[in-house]
Amino acid sequence: MFRHTLLLIFRNFRKYRSTFFINLTGLASGLACAMLICLWVMDEYRMDKLFSHDARILHVLGNHHQEGGIKTALATPGVMAEALKAEMPEVEYAVATRPPGSMPRFTISSGNEHYKARQMFASADYFKVFPFPLADGNPETVLKNKKTILLSESTAQKLFHTTHGLIGKPVTWRQEETFTISGIFKDLPSNVTDPFDYIVSYDVFLDNFNVHWDNHNVHNFVILKPGANVAAFDAKIKDFLKTKIDFTAVTLSTQPHFENYLYGKFTNGVQDGGRIEYVRLFSLIALFILLIASINFMNLSTARASRRMKEVGVKKAIGAGRRSLILQYLGESLLLAFMALGVALVAVFLLLPFFNTITGKELSLFADMRMTGIFLLLTIVTGLLAGSYPALYLSGFRPVMILKGQFTSTIRELWVRKGLVVFQFSISIVLILAVIVVFLQLRFVQGKNMGYDRENVVYFFKEGKLRDDSRQFMQRLREIPGVVNASNATGNLTTHWGTTTGVEWPGKQKGLNIEFGCQAIDFGLIETMGMQMAKGRAFSPAFPTDSTAVIINEVAAAAMGLDDPIGKQVDFWEEKVTIIGVVKDFHFKTIHKAVTPWIFYFRPDQANAVVARLARGDQQETLRRIESLFREMNPGSIPDFRFMDEDFRTVYVSELRVGVLSRYFAGLAVIISCLGLFGLAAFTAERRMKEISVRKILGGSAAHIVLLLSADFTKLVGVAVCVALPLGYLITRKWLDGFAYRIELQWWYFALAGVLALVTAWLTVGSQAVKASRVNPVQHLKD
Repeated sequence: MFRHTLLLIFRNFRKYRSTFFINLTGLASGLACAMLICLWVMDEYRMDKLFSHDARILHVLGNHHQEGGIKTALATPGVMAEALKAEMPEVEYAVATRPPGSMPRFTISSGNEHYKARQMFASADYFKVFPFPLADGNPETVLKNKKTILLSESTAQKLFHTTHGLIGKPVTWRQEETFTISGIFKDLPSNVTDPFDYIVSYDVFLDNFNVHWDNHNVHNFVILKPGANVAAFDAKIKDFLKTKIDFTAVTLSTQPHFENYLYGKFTNGVQDGGRIEYVRLFSLIALFILLIASINFMNLSTARASRRMKEVGVKKAIGAGRRSLILQYLGESLLLAFMALGVALVAVFLLLPFFNTITGKELSLFADMRMTGIFLLLTIVTGLLAGSYPALYLSGFRPVMILKGQFTSTIRELWVRKGLVVFQFSISIVLILAVIVVFLQLRFVQGKNMGYDRENVVYFFKEGKLRDDSRQFMQRLREIPGVVNASNATGNLTTHWGTTTGVEWPGKQKGLNIEFGCQAIDFGLIETMGMQMAKGRAFSPAFPTDSTAVIINEVAAAAMGLDDPIGKQVDFWEEKVTIIGVVKDFHFKTIHKAVTPWIFYFRPDQANAVVARLARGDQQETLRRIESLFREMNPGSIPDFRFMDEDFRTVYVSELRVGVLSRYFAGLAVIISCLGLFGLAAFTAERRMKEISVRKILGGSAAHIVLLLSADFTKLVGVAVCVALPLGYLITRKWLDGFAYRIELQWWYFALAGVLALVTAWLTVGSQAVKASRVNPVQHLKD
């Protein structure tokens, strides 16, 4: 019986080759898309899940209560870890870290080998909280000594060309201090979100940076003892900082370390999404594309049911039960699904390098054997989903009516088929609209005036001798051909800057707490960045008093309630300073949030980065000259050039990737939908061929016949447009709400999405309609 059923399935595939090809292509495309998304989603869920005790590793967060709401930050006071360990009996270990994402890359050297690497500062218990495996060294003691350093295997290989016998070897850090290697750790896995190349003792950070209870510049982690209640611990530490300093507007809370990657967005102190929103979005897209592909199978199978009704009638007449027929047709759809799986695997294998480039990941098809089970489950579910309705439908035919030739399509069947077509195109139209909105918003972001000119601006951090005195370097740098202007700053306007609430001004309301971005700069920074002054002036060597002066932006002036701030004195970090200028507002990092109040203060000695504007043209030659000067004046160190426009793009990397992926997935959804429409149109034309022949003999024109065959499908797509556009509005509106500055949804976005869907449908159906209108009526009327 099994052999007989299998033979019938293959005969049907061969007999209805066009239907088979459409179904195979649609299912294979849907499975390939779902498999790629599945690989990406699984990798997203793997991020920072590294150890068996991940659930007990908590990141201590700071909730800053400010005017207008609560801002949640990952950084908290750098002296807090030891206090939590000493005063909270629930804490097994506590560790303070300064991760690489919040620091510039520094040079480490051994002999003539120099390497710019990502460093991490970590306190002594780091490997008790995060037990990354060591290739050499004792995890209990590797960070006990202040003058020790740990290297990754790849970093050790670059500096020493080996990973063995390195314990006790010296390494120079920033051309300033010499450390002794205490351990070698294995290269970090790809699911670490903020990877590092070497670790330096946290005590070194304490020596080099300002750390106190009111300075939030460190990531603190605790690991709770087994059985400790996280909610109770959160309640206990909420007001912990108020026991350490007289006044603070910061409360504490915790979040499991591995959750921050996916659940890193907070609104008013409450967790409110993050990357998980994109994970859910693309999971839904994968589901919908599989549904669209399955609908093609359902529609074409039920549409061609009249071709198989005698087979069903004969089988039922000789005793076949409905159960056996259902199993036969489900077996047919499952076999087709597994054939599609083979095609999909080949497609995924070929597309994976391209997909990795788009997503910025290193995904592998079968890196995790669990994926094999997931792919098989996807295939089985798809096969059962696609075959369920046709199996129930075909097995329900009454044999007497079939064998008498009295079978006709029911109204319910037609409505189901039409409903499925409407569903297909509704999803496709929503995706088309999303692509339009994402593209226009990203174009708006790229083209928006950020308040400064980020093009052709390069920056790099100072090390060694340049940290102590860079005046001669800056003078010679400005003389290099191709350098338009240059200055010093603490980091730049997109990364590596600080914040403070330590600002007081005349008339400030009691209890008012406003966070200001703050940045130490040198003469010429505002001019180098192409900023515009709204009032007053920039820092200038002509004014010796600028060491006690500050420049604020327009938002800061408004927050202080100062209509005419020039000449006003304010307390900045308990020092009297004078406002000498107001710079026009600029977006320091992202337009997801409103412009932040900002203070520039004149401290060239604190400015750790060089910012230079380059002339258009041969910028590589200019960079080579700058590097030569850097090496000449700071032997043993190398500059780490970063362009500000590249930093700007990384801020929106998630949106850019979503934009690219959404275009491909929307296009795929439309193609699969059109495949189904193509098959239905071809079948409809074939079924109505005698009617078309009669109409042609009676004088019907080709245009009339094309309109006749296209009308029904046009109505269905029209209904899909009406269903999809309101849904698309809600989805795109929610996504745009994540930006403080965004485009406004215009009517023509929706009109364009609808027109594109209609035109695509017309082209798909029209090709079959035109073909049908050209037939020779004699060939079909002579039967």
